[in-house]
Amino acid sequence: MTTAKRPRRSVPRATPLEDIVTTALDDMKAVNVRVLDVRGQTDIADTFVIASGNSDRHVRSIAERVIQKARAAGIRTHGIEGERDSEWVLVDLTDVIVHVMLPRTREFYGLERLWEGDGASVPVKAAAPRRTKTGAKRAAPRAAAAHGARSRAARSRNTH
Repeated sequence: MTTAKRPRRSVPRATPLEDIVTTALDDMKAVNVRVLDVRGQTDIADTFVIASGNSDRHVRSIAERVIQKARAAGIRTHGIEGERDSEWVLVDLTDVIVHVMLPRTREFYGLERLWEGDGASVPVKAAAPRRTKTGAKRAAPRAAAAHGARSRAARSRNTH
């Protein structure tokens, strides 16, 4: 009696770029590092690496070390966002996107929940419509889906 061979599901191996990134994160004592394979879910990258820092200065230093190690390996950084505030610094290395966040920011946006499953299992809380002074309903504000909740223009309007 012969049995049919089942194809083995291959475990995705870490790419050299992922190794560089995770080594840099480990060097800087990043907290709760997660590597998410997002192939098949988006075309913008193959891998998201999500890590936390203990303070805004720590977050900034972690991101700088990732950039430094990537450049030393000859890898071009496509873009960097959020260095000024350092609550969430995004480093775009084309195939790998690194998100370094403060724990409260990471919990609020929940990227792991968003990208790990099919998305349908993530509960979405809709904000209730607000009432204006006249009693009319006003649309609820939209949740921020991308990096940073407000644009620079909105920030500059609110600070004057």
